[in-house]
Amino acid sequence: MRHLLSAACGLVLICAFAGQGSAEDLAGKTAETATATNPVVVEMFTSQGCVACPPADEFFASLTRDKRVIALSLHIDYWDYIGWEDSFGSSRFTERQKEYARVIGSRTIYTPQFIIGGVERIEGLDPESTLKALADYAAAQSPVTLTVTREGDRLVIRARAEPPLTEPARVELARYLPEATVDIERGENAGKTVTYRNIVTGWDSLGDWAGIEPLEISIPITGELPAVVLIQDVSGKGAKAAGPGRIFAAAVAP
Repeated sequence: MRHLLSAACGLVLICAFAGQGSAEDLAGKTAETATATNPVVVEMFTSQGCVACPPADEFFASLTRDKRVIALSLHIDYWDYIGWEDSFGSSRFTERQKEYARVIGSRTIYTPQFIIGGVERIEGLDPESTLKALADYAAAQSPVTLTVTREGDRLVIRARAEPPLTEPARVELARYLPEATVDIERGENAGKTVTYRNIVTGWDSLGDWAGIEPLEISIPITGELPAVVLIQDVSGKGAKAAGPGRIFAAAVAP
């Protein structure tokens, strides 16, 4: 479904799996050159109220099982008005999707939408293009090395850039719920039961890092939800506007 930043209208953007194999078969091809130390971040913008989203949610679930991928599902809230309020929807995630659109000078946002590595944008369900982008970004070299460890109730984040970055990068922390099943009672998906995975419940900026000297910070962390640390370019260099760009590195806290 497509959403204009100033007005809303619906458009189903969905590709069938026909001729491409099952989601599990495709996931097995994901980024064969990837390594566990350089995972590729996939952000999927989705909604319980989007009729085109359940097949994409199913495909996304296959990505969450690959340790070479950090798959994060961000539920937006701009489809809540059409009959069903997304129980995980957040204006914070809607704003992040808008920020991605502004970077390329677009006034349109979609569900479902996949963002690969902070740069590649795929509207609708297109497993073949998604997996190709994953392989491309897994093969790309990053100047940033990131490690994340838990030390009691503290999360220790260490990063180094070789060579140093030319623009500051933002250090961000996401927490996510690994799995939840929802019975959708109204709206375009009324009567469907959907199991969602890696549902982002919180997203916080920890500050900017110049990328010249090594980074080491320690932050408090509570609760059992998994945590992901991302280091992302936000300079907008070469883009239409400043905003989220290439994800240099990401790691799941052990």
